[in-house]
Amino acid sequence: MFKNLTKAEKSWVLYDVGNSAFTMLACSLIPIWFKALAIGEGPGKISSDQATAYYSLAIAVVTVAVALLGPILGAVADHKDRKKILFTTSVALGVIGCIVNGFAAGWVAFIVIYILSRICYSASLTIYDSMLNDVTTEDRMDQVSSYGFAWGYIGSCIPFLVALIAYILGPDAKMMGPLNEAGEKMGLLPGNLSKIIGFAVTGIWWFLVTLPLIRNYKQVNYVDTRKHAIGDVLKKIGRTLKTIALHDKKVLFFLLAFFLYIDGVGTIIDNCINIGTDLGLNTVGQVVFLLATQVVAWIGSLVFASLSKKHATVPLILICIVGYFCVCLYALTLQTIWHFGILAFGVGCFQGSIQSLSRSYYSKIIPPENSGEYFGIYDIFSKGASFLGSAVIAWVKLAGGTINIAVASLAVFFALGFVFLKISDRQPAANRQ
Repeated sequence: MFKNLTKAEKSWVLYDVGNSAFTMLACSLIPIWFKALAIGEGPGKISSDQATAYYSLAIAVVTVAVALLGPILGAVADHKDRKKILFTTSVALGVIGCIVNGFAAGWVAFIVIYILSRICYSASLTIYDSMLNDVTTEDRMDQVSSYGFAWGYIGSCIPFLVALIAYILGPDAKMMGPLNEAGEKMGLLPGNLSKIIGFAVTGIWWFLVTLPLIRNYKQVNYVDTRKHAIGDVLKKIGRTLKTIALHDKKVLFFLLAFFLYIDGVGTIIDNCINIGTDLGLNTVGQVVFLLATQVVAWIGSLVFASLSKKHATVPLILICIVGYFCVCLYALTLQTIWHFGILAFGVGCFQGSIQSLSRSYYSKIIPPENSGEYFGIYDIFSKGASFLGSAVIAWVKLAGGTINIAVASLAVFFALGFVFLKISDRQPAANRQ
């Protein structure tokens, strides 16, 4: 499964396998369950368009919170023996929140618990990404990072299949079971049981697959200082930001490029089900296509992992950006479930690779002893971009526009990201002596 990987590298890759189960649920069944709770008639119910907008705004809240907390969390994690403690805590809270989410009976409680769970999940990823410098060497970073996304995609299918079966058997899918007064299928699983099963199996899988990293990880690179106060941490972050802005143009222009192109990536992932639902497409068909996309993403990530052995990282990222640019423009033609399937296939070809190669490239151009802090800053640009993209989706929908136009507008961010990444690649590496 993990050919030629060390024990530390395998453990690190496995966390992608674990957390990707939550990612898969978040971009497929969670928005469906949310809409099932939110829309309809009666007190507290809202329209489908309002549900789409509120869901996008919830994602925006998460991204802003993580963007603000990320640098502080990362800077604290850079101190000796802090990464494992903070990582384990954020994972534990995220897993608990994930399981509890299944028991939420109202849409407000559902979205609030989901926001808190996703903040913890995102916090764990900030620290996890910064661990790459500790578990492998620079010449293997592209390969190991790509393996993480590749096996994360295929591994997430296992718990997701259980969640999908529970959804099909539940009342929200309306595919099985006896008929109600309206002539609709009532489901074989009663009430919220399908949601409870879906969230529980995802949370348990996430926790169990994370255990090897918790057990085997050792922090190799760290800041040798006793200053842990928030004031000291904030001053250090300020100095680092000033250093990047004035003296490290390679990192600066990469972060600007990353901010722009990852905007589209994150927004499409978070809103893929909303895209199909707003087009009136069959929900189960959408989820099946997304499951197939995981296999495509697995293959795509392995292909780019192999290419990274012979080719420089930046040209490979540029190929992914161009691919996403084309996907955004293709969204203007979406009408049928098969159009949606082609869109999902295009996303799958580049989704894992653009993220994994960005992560490994960034790891190469930053000081390893400050990787936590730098990946906290990385998250500002990553989550800030996702906030902007989700806000665009919400604004277009609330203004009466179509989801096709909203997705197509993201092509601008990929075009600008391409330009800034080319500029970054031309900059000399900073002198860190």
